[in-house]
Amino acid sequence: MSRTPPRSLAAQPSPLDDAAPQPAAQQRHHRQLLLTPAQMGQADAATIASGVPGIELMRRAGQAVALAVARRWQPCRVAVLCGPGNNGGDGFVAAQWLRGRGWPVRVFLLGQMERLRGDAAWAASQWQGVTEEAAAFDPAQCDIAIDALFGAGLCRPLDGLAADLVQQLAASGLPVCAVDVPSGLDGASGQPQGPVAAAALTVSFFRAKPGHWLYPGRALCGELVLADIGIADDVPIQPAPTLWRNAPSLWQGLMPRPAAQGHKYHRGHVLVLGGARLTGAARLCAQAAQRSGAGLVTVLAPQPVWPVYAQALQASMVQPFADAQQLGALLDDARAQVCAIGPGAGVQALTRQAVLAAAQRGKALVLDADALTVFAQQPQALFQALAANRAATAVLTPHEGEFARLFPDLAGSKPERAAQAARLAQAVVVLKGADTVIAAPDGRVLINSNAPPELATGGTGDVLAGMVAAWLAQGMPALAAACAAVWLHGQAAQRALGREGADAWGRRLTAEDVLHAL
Repeated sequence: MSRTPPRSLAAQPSPLDDAAPQPAAQQRHHRQLLLTPAQMGQADAATIASGVPGIELMRRAGQAVALAVARRWQPCRVAVLCGPGNNGGDGFVAAQWLRGRGWPVRVFLLGQMERLRGDAAWAASQWQGVTEEAAAFDPAQCDIAIDALFGAGLCRPLDGLAADLVQQLAASGLPVCAVDVPSGLDGASGQPQGPVAAAALTVSFFRAKPGHWLYPGRALCGELVLADIGIADDVPIQPAPTLWRNAPSLWQGLMPRPAAQGHKYHRGHVLVLGGARLTGAARLCAQAAQRSGAGLVTVLAPQPVWPVYAQALQASMVQPFADAQQLGALLDDARAQVCAIGPGAGVQALTRQAVLAAAQRGKALVLDADALTVFAQQPQALFQALAANRAATAVLTPHEGEFARLFPDLAGSKPERAAQAARLAQAVVVLKGADTVIAAPDGRVLINSNAPPELATGGTGDVLAGMVAAWLAQGMPALAAACAAVWLHGQAAQRALGREGADAWGRRLTAEDVLHAL
C-alpha cells in the first residue's frame, strides 16, 4: 500500500489526501465545504468585522432571494412571511425588490415592527408597502410564498403562531421559496424541529449546510441555490471546517492512471471471500473490482461451490478452500493487498476468522454486510484487530441496520454518528443510504448527494464494496477511495437509468445495471 499512483492534478492538494496540508486543501476545495449554522455565523461576523456592513450582506442576500424567485416564476401574487430576526430582514429586502419590478407583493410579519432590531429593522424600513400581521396570511390569496420566518440557526421546535403559520403553509400546496432553509428545519442535521413546509426552491448564502444535503432536509429544501453575498473564500473559521459535500474535484487528482509500462500487479490485487449460499453477492463484488481498475481479482470460494464461481467468473481467478486453515494459506499471498469480505459470506465463524486472519496479515480490508454483523456481539474484537493492523487500513460499509448492530450506543446526526464510529473503529466508515456519509478517524466527513433512489435494491452494496477495494488496491488513500467509489456508484446508476430515470412502465435499476455502467 506504499505505492504512489500517478496523479493528473498532483499540484492541487486535496483534503482527502493524507499527505496534503489541510489549510491549503480547504482553500483549494472551498466550494465543496459545508458549514454548520454556528460556523456560518462566524463567517458573517468575521466579514462584518473586516469592514463589510451587516446591512450590505442583508441587502445582497435579500436581492439574491428575489432574483432566484424571478428566474423561476413569472410575475404573480407573492406572500412574504417574515420572522422577527435576520431571516425576516432578508424577506423584507426580497419583497421590496420584487415590488419595485411590478410584482404584487404582500408582507406578513411574525411579531411587531417596533420590536425589530439591528439589520432586520433597517430592512423593514426599506419596505414601501403595507406590513400585515402574520395571522392575516391567507394562502388562497397568493400564488407563491417566500418563507423568511426562521433560518438554519433555529435551535428549538416551532410553537404557537409560528407553528400554526408553517402548518398552514405546508397544507396549502403553494410553491414555496425558503430563505436559508425551510423554517423549522435544523441546518446542521437536516431534521425537522416540528412542522416544516417543503420548499420548491431554497436560497442560501456562501456555503451550503449539512442539513441541505441530509435527509429529510434534502427533500424538504427542493432545488438549492447558493448565492455569493461577498464573504471571502478564506474567511477565518475556528476550528477549521471538516465537512464536505462529496464531489470529483476532491479526489480526481488522487485517482490512479495506468502506466504505459505497467503490468497487472501495479494495479493491485484484490481478494474477495465467496460465500457458500449467496454466491451472487461475491461475484458482483469481484466484477465491480475488475471494472474499477484492479489488475487482478481472486475469489476465495468454499470447495463445494467452487464450480459455480469458476464458471461464472471468466476474468477472475477462483481459488477453492475446504476450511479455515486452507483459507489462511490463501490469505498469505503477499501480492494481494486488499481483502473484500462480507458480501454473501454468511454470519458464521468462518467469516469472523477470515476478517481476523486478513487483519493479522496486514491486508487492507473492505468489510461489508455479514463481515460486520458477525461482530455484533463483540465489536471490540473487530476494533482491536483493526487497531493492531497498523500497516494497512480498513473501510467499513454498513447500512443503518448493520451500523446499529456494530455501534449500538452512538447518537447524534448522521455525520456525527459516522465520525464517532470512524474514531472508535479507527477505520473509514461509509454509512450508506440516500445521503451516504463517509467519515475518517481524524474527523473528516463527506456527504454524498448524487445517488438516485433506484439504487436501493439488492446487490448494489456488493458492487460498492468491490469498487472501494479496487481503488484501495491501486494505491488511493482510504478516504479518497471510499469517496470516489460512492460518487461513481451513484453516477453509474444515473447513467444506467438514463435521463428519464425509471420509465412509466416501472423499469427499475438492478445491481447488474450499475456494474455494466461502470
